[in-house]
Amino acid sequence: MLGNQLLRSGTSIGANCSEAQSAQSRRDFISKYEIALKEARETKYWLDVLIEAELVSLEKFKGLIQETEEIIKILVTTVKKLKE
Repeated sequence: MLGNQLLRSGTSIGANCSEAQSAQSRRDFISKYEIALKEARETKYWLDVLIEAELVSLEKFKGLIQETEEIIKILVTTVKKLKE
């Protein structure tokens, strides 16, 4: 079940960014990126849960965590700039 949650939120990031390319307005574009950011944060949460529950090792998922944190930073910066 936890793996399914991780898969859902992780794939939703890209899906929302892709969907933003066909946004109907600037506001819709920003909204899609905000949703992608929420999904990225949820993905980080599920990674943390899997590690804390010792279902996966930190060593094994270290790269995924770093990538997710980087995606979060990119999305935060993008949303902030879009709102200016």
